[in-house]
Amino acid sequence: MMNSAKKLRLLELTVLFFLFLSCCSTCSAWFGSSSNNNNKHKSSSNTNGRNSPHEHEATSSSSSSSSFLNRFHGDSSIMLSVHGNVYPVGFYNVTLNIGHPPRPYFLDIDTGSDLTWLQCDAPCSHCSQTPHPLYRPSIDLVPCRHQLCASLQQTDNYQCENPNQCDYEVEYVDHYSSLGVLVNDFYLLNFTDGNRLKVRMTMGCGYDQVFPDSSYRPLDGMLGLGRGKSSLISQLSGQGLVRNVVGHCLSVHGGGYIFFGNLYDHSQLTWTPMSSRDNKHYSTAGAAELVFGGKISGVGNLVAIFDTGSSYTYFNSKAYQALITWLKKELAGKPIKEAYDDQTLPLCWHSKRPFKSIYEVRKYFKPIALSFTSSGKFKAQFEIPPEDYLIISNMGNVCLGILNGSEVGMGDLNLIGDISMLDKVMVFDNEKQLIGWAPADCNRVPKFRHVSI
Repeated sequence: MMNSAKKLRLLELTVLFFLFLSCCSTCSAWFGSSSNNNNKHKSSSNTNGRNSPHEHEATSSSSSSSSFLNRFHGDSSIMLSVHGNVYPVGFYNVTLNIGHPPRPYFLDIDTGSDLTWLQCDAPCSHCSQTPHPLYRPSIDLVPCRHQLCASLQQTDNYQCENPNQCDYEVEYVDHYSSLGVLVNDFYLLNFTDGNRLKVRMTMGCGYDQVFPDSSYRPLDGMLGLGRGKSSLISQLSGQGLVRNVVGHCLSVHGGGYIFFGNLYDHSQLTWTPMSSRDNKHYSTAGAAELVFGGKISGVGNLVAIFDTGSSYTYFNSKAYQALITWLKKELAGKPIKEAYDDQTLPLCWHSKRPFKSIYEVRKYFKPIALSFTSSGKFKAQFEIPPEDYLIISNMGNVCLGILNGSEVGMGDLNLIGDISMLDKVMVFDNEKQLIGWAPADCNRVPKFRHVSI
């Protein structure tokens, strides 16, 4: 329910907006607000995109040197360089050029949510410090009854305070949130076949954010890569620019890349079906069982979600307790002891000398894995080596990067975060409804003749 102050601001700013339109057609608009909550782990929606015009700038062909890359000609993709790491930065981000003229913005990549939004000057009620000047919104508003607006609302019979604009509010599991209005604007994108296009797409102008201290990140906004209608990949594929496939390769040393389109050869990856019942997340259709050190743990029937919006991996209470019991048994008699004074993560260990690299402690730990079944016919194993579930803290201790999801309200779900997807090509094929992966050196970004990232 919207409070009276918000209603008043909406009415006042709506009048200002139409007066503004009559005076100027190139400046930024002013918007009201609404409070249609969308409480999810990472906000998401449904499927497919919208058709919008785009401007063509250049044409040529593409090539690549990677053995994984799909050689099918005429099937173009987009690739973006990624910056950041799991620890100590705590997130991965890309740079996108948005607006007219295009300006650079740093966006947190999130496969667990749909809406891409920027902190914007509309004017801004609550914005954090940003690396770039606040986004000045387009006056190309998305109407309230548009399908993309509907996909972001909590119910089908949502109320429209102003039929000419779409108000949104997205909230994340850590209580980080953004409230704003949907606009259309141009993204300047380089395709791997040499085309450079200004693509008109829908995004959020976030003028009221909530930033808990624990989730503050020096970014301009969020890049939503989920399965819903408003996500970037859904809109790109809806315009026929790329296939509805998104993927990433995050380096254990930091950095990496993300891509949109059918970039990789399917025969080179391990695949498991995507859930048809959960159209909000990249979750697996088949249940998984935990494998500790190559041996079945007895913990099964696990539902897994892959989500770059989380730095760490979360197991449900039963799986987490089984992992802790196994680790304590494996480490008994080893020259490392629990470090109670290190609060970096819930469970850390120290040795006589500080650790400088995760590779110094690999000898004390064994791989774990999730073994997925599909109709009981085959298993696809997602291996998590020690470097994909451990970090070295600033104190020189080794800490467990798998946390208890039940303690943060995730219930029985199991979330595979950035740490457990390091140095793997991860592919989410929304057309074939498959999730795929393969070991990779994510420091080696594929090269294309006409595109450098």
